[in-house]
Amino acid sequence: MNAIIQVRGLTKRFGDVQAVADVNFDVREGELFGFLGPNGAGKTTTINMLTGLARPDAGTIRIGGIDCSTDPKAAQHLIGVVPDESNLYPELTGFQNLCFCASLYGMRKSAREARAQHLLETFGLAEAVHRKFAGYSKGMKRKLTIAAGIIHAPPILFLDEPTTGIDVASARQIRQLIADLNASGTTIFLTTHYIEEAERLCRHLAFIVRGRIVRIDTVEDLMRQTEGQHIVQFAVSEGAAGLCDAIVAEFPQLQCRAVADTAIRVESPEPVKVGPLVRLLEDRSAEVSEARKIRPSLEEVFVRVTGIEATAMKQEKEKAKTGAGA
Repeated sequence: MNAIIQVRGLTKRFGDVQAVADVNFDVREGELFGFLGPNGAGKTTTINMLTGLARPDAGTIRIGGIDCSTDPKAAQHLIGVVPDESNLYPELTGFQNLCFCASLYGMRKSAREARAQHLLETFGLAEAVHRKFAGYSKGMKRKLTIAAGIIHAPPILFLDEPTTGIDVASARQIRQLIADLNASGTTIFLTTHYIEEAERLCRHLAFIVRGRIVRIDTVEDLMRQTEGQHIVQFAVSEGAAGLCDAIVAEFPQLQCRAVADTAIRVESPEPVKVGPLVRLLEDRSAEVSEARKIRPSLEEVFVRVTGIEATAMKQEKEKAKTGAGA
């Protein structure tokens, strides 16, 4: 399958900050490609360069065979963009917003009105067709923003953090919409900090940290790294980091890390014997309230490759979103 997006040596600085450094990857036609990393890793800057909103300092971008290096807008007709913050007009209704976006792509009135109505029904927004965008819930706003991004039926869609800051039910609906779009043939470039979301939706993943890609692989191949891995997580009263040191000193064959001040994760290629570990923790005056087996997941691979805890990454992003909305 041919690459519909080709990126080579992509680089961008903002003053003394290296936002993106020599990034290279291909996205195949029809695939759902995930771009994972913590807040500030360079995900949004990369999308902005790919969609013509920012010029790279160096590197080349080809989209649909079109060289966008000298003309960032050359492939605009091929792409749809859903930014992490809505770019729609609060004073317009959902229907008016979609029709306006369609007019920017030169769609005739009858075609854009029919397309807008179809998308509102498809996205479960038919009852809010004449309601102003300002009165939509967060989940409804995300759905309408995605609808606006595909109003002209582009073959390529860029989604930047589509489910951040919305309720669980809306996030589930949006993930299904994304999966359906991809199943219909749309190539999707998805940035997210939700590891489970990427594991569920994507086939290929790139991990980006501090502007550099540290790993690109299929989800299937990444998950092979967890085969034969046994994980037990302990909930403790406090002081997880110090307790982890004690576990490794006593049981050097085990790997241990604190995933929070009150949570310890123990990993081993062999089944983990819980009893001796509980006794060790209690001997150090730690109260153990829970010990449970964890199914190895893509999160384990992400932590191993990047050194960043997925829970910390999620909390950081949610905090940033909450602060931005305050």
